[in-house]
Amino acid sequence: MKNGNEGSDRVIVFDTTLRDGEQAPGASMNLSQKMQVAKALAALGVDVMEVGFPVASPGDFQLLGEVHGGAG
Repeated sequence: MKNGNEGSDRVIVFDTTLRDGEQAPGASMNLSQKMQVAKALAALGVDVMEVGFPVASPGDFQLLGEVHGGAG
């Protein structure tokens, strides 16, 4: 399958901390904490952040808007 990256040594980092990571017992975060994580991931150069499902909850919807507008 061709994706335009043939011969490239670049690794694309896809992080699910803000979605899957919060599923662990005792790992819930408020919006401010999630934004801190998103900003740290952006500073580390993470290419893709899966932050949640906006339709699932108002918190996920708000987080998506905040991350999209302010993490990078």
